[in-house]
Amino acid sequence: MRYRKALIMTLALGTIWTRASFSGDALAPGEIVRACYARFYYAGDDMKARILMKLIDKGGQERIRDLTMLRKNSAEGGEQKYFIYFHQPADVKDTTFMVYKYPDKDDDRWLFIPAIDLVKRIAANDKFSSFVGSDFTYEDISGRKPEEDTHTLLREEDVDGRSCFVVESVPQERSAYTKRVSWIDKENFLPLKEEFYDKQNELYRRFEALEVKEDNGIPTATKRVMQNVKTGHRTEVTFQEVEYNAGIGDDIFSERYLRRPPLQWIE
Repeated sequence: MRYRKALIMTLALGTIWTRASFSGDALAPGEIVRACYARFYYAGDDMKARILMKLIDKGGQERIRDLTMLRKNSAEGGEQKYFIYFHQPADVKDTTFMVYKYPDKDDDRWLFIPAIDLVKRIAANDKFSSFVGSDFTYEDISGRKPEEDTHTLLREEDVDGRSCFVVESVPQERSAYTKRVSWIDKENFLPLKEEFYDKQNELYRRFEALEVKEDNGIPTATKRVMQNVKTGHRTEVTFQEVEYNAGIGDDIFSERYLRRPPLQWIE
């Protein structure tokens, strides 16, 4: 439980720091991003959520993805596991996706495609590809490690009345973008907005947290949207049911359950 205790301490300190004016003694840009990463991707010991994903083209035509996400944190070292099961529509029903996330090396990702009974390993370079046709990438789903980027505090600014740190993150190695600008809520450290820039230094994707609610005291972005500003396509995500600390076991994060999903957790 050492990792959990360290995480709680980090978040507690973050809350204290944000009460002070931003000065040379306050939170450094990298610490702001690490606190955001912890709040957005590591809340609770585990999480279960029923999620509705809408893929919307520039003409307003919608495609729906109905899925369940399971996530479990390791007690040591920041390792983490994800399991995603697709309920609908028919062309993706019974598709599953699994991630083993590590603090010090590339994540392992697998996708089970039931139509051809194939478990496909997602290569490290493919993490920037679209996640099941959405505007989110595979990397967006489980998060990008703060240590992979260099962070600079640009300014402080309000987003919908919420005071935010505005941080620029520039990849140290290959990435799908040349820089990311994040508006991070100073109170709860959730990212309220993010902008991604391409090799021409032009904005091409924008993320927004449209609604934040609390579940057992844990703030969660329950409505999110990622838009490709160049194509006009966007993906809207709604967390309809969220449960933290549900007691999810380690055993479900295996190839066996990729092919035969654990019904007790996905129904």
